[in-house]
Amino acid sequence: MKVTVGGSLKLAFRPWVEGLEHIPAEGPAILASNHLSFSDSFFLPAVLDRKVTFIAKAEYFNTPGVKGRLTAAFFKGVGQLPVDRSGARGAGEAAIKSGIEVLERGELFGIYPEGTRSPDGRLYRGKPGGLARVALATGAPVIPVAMIDTEKIQPPGKVMPKLMRPGIRIGEPLDFTRYQGMEHDRFVLRAVTDEVMYEIMKLSGQEYVDMYATAMKRQIAEAAKAEKEAGKAAKAALAQAEKEQAAKEKEQAAGEKEQAAGEQAERDRSAERPDGR
Repeated sequence: MKVTVGGSLKLAFRPWVEGLEHIPAEGPAILASNHLSFSDSFFLPAVLDRKVTFIAKAEYFNTPGVKGRLTAAFFKGVGQLPVDRSGARGAGEAAIKSGIEVLERGELFGIYPEGTRSPDGRLYRGKPGGLARVALATGAPVIPVAMIDTEKIQPPGKVMPKLMRPGIRIGEPLDFTRYQGMEHDRFVLRAVTDEVMYEIMKLSGQEYVDMYATAMKRQIAEAAKAEKEAGKAAKAALAQAEKEQAAKEKEQAAGEKEQAAGEQAERDRSAERPDGR
């Protein structure tokens, strides 16, 4: 996959990279990255010599049919790990368990602390569960990573990607072994996550938003829904107004017709009288 997918990406898009020296040649490490595009999980592994394992929803791996098997083979090939989100605590616990297993094998584990792609290119608050708990449970160093301009390659609604050079900045490893054994302390988890997000912000230059990206996406969806409903209400009001206006004009036309008929009848009666009166 590094030769085929990775080689094709590097040849077509020529991503620039800074800080490759911060990736250890061997041993476990966590790559904590901002998340701008679906392609982030492909560009980052493409520029590294080592394998990086990310997590992906299990649906990518168990869809039936030929297309499903091809999709599963592709995601396995690029280092994606299936996570079953049907459990009681969902993807969170599954992601933590998967991350720990990857690191215990001495490999690189990739994670997006924001939990989802940024809806508008800004950097959002990191979720304290997955990243911090995996780091404290394993003692693995956390390497902050900033993806640059990957969201511009294929914006929402665009079918064909734009050929341009995305960037990847890799920061110095962060050591959190001083907090080991405290992976269930929510204040420690918050502190670790915030420190990582601060380093990502410095690397990416993104504007930071102190709220979760999932909450912002809900706000955007609710605003879009409200706008759509307002549009429907305005359209219905306009249709009702047009209907009332049409009825009024019809009534007026009928009145004018009736008046004209009365006047005509009066003229006819006058014409029939001998004196013409």
